[in-house]
Amino acid sequence: MNALDMRNADTGLIGPRHFLELDELPAADLRRIVDAARARKEARKGLPKGAADADAPLAGHTLAMVFEKPSTRTRTSFDMAIRQLGGSAMVMNSADLQLGRGETIADTARVLSGYVDAIMLRTFDPQKLTELADNADVPVINGLTDRSHPCQILADLMTFEEVKGPLKGAKIAWTGDGNNVAATFVQAAAVFGFELAVACPDSLRPNAEILRRAQQRGAKITVTSDASKAAAGADCIVTDTWLSMNDTDGVRQARHNLLRPYQVDDALMARAKPDAIFMHCLPAHREEEATASVMDGPQSVIFDEAENRLHAQKAILLWCFGKL
Repeated sequence: MNALDMRNADTGLIGPRHFLELDELPAADLRRIVDAARARKEARKGLPKGAADADAPLAGHTLAMVFEKPSTRTRTSFDMAIRQLGGSAMVMNSADLQLGRGETIADTARVLSGYVDAIMLRTFDPQKLTELADNADVPVINGLTDRSHPCQILADLMTFEEVKGPLKGAKIAWTGDGNNVAATFVQAAAVFGFELAVACPDSLRPNAEILRRAQQRGAKITVTSDASKAAAGADCIVTDTWLSMNDTDGVRQARHNLLRPYQVDDALMARAKPDAIFMHCLPAHREEEATASVMDGPQSVIFDEAENRLHAQKAILLWCFGKL
């Protein structure tokens, strides 16, 4: 069942409030999440990172984090997010669960729902996320799938507004692989009203269904094979790693050859506005998708962006529990 169709007295939902895909969620709710993330970040100034927020709104709540893919930022940011909100976390790899020995996603969802208050899943297959949400009695959060990465993009949009101001009417340029992160930028363009220019090889264009849905909602999106054209006049240039975790050596070399024209270097940054910023969701392969001079340069906000995963995650958790 789609989470938007579920209603109850506390949260306006009949069942759990899942955070799965940006284009399934109300624009007003996503706007509240970004605003709450910025407000929570501001309110914590001067506090030790391990200290709980003054109101500890999720005291007594426990988040289960299930990982089928390795993680640095997702794992750490969600763990710290629930702690700062007053709750606690349990970290589980799929190999640690009966899920890795044949137990179904549906049964795992029902079991975990009896123990914890929310579940975050980081997985390859988006169908696993859907099945988990369909069978869980607690909120389920998309920590990343091969289809999308909504937690990352809300942190990116929060970072943009911190540095550049309102998103509406701004131009963001994506260059490189039209992967799950690029696809979620496509979803966000329809929600937040910014122009998105995607530069990628024809064989690596963003998910066609996601692109079609965003354009049907009036999103201003262009897709080109010319990185210089996409970057022209941009307020922000974004990229991501060219490689996937399971790529073979042969695939790696082919992707390097294919994506080399999409590297973000000083010349490409010069095509954007003089005060444009550079983003990368990390981890990065320096001198591949972006040069060190860009990553460490004055226009780079990559480490602010990484920190903001924590604050965005806090706001997402609060939304899932009906606290926004």
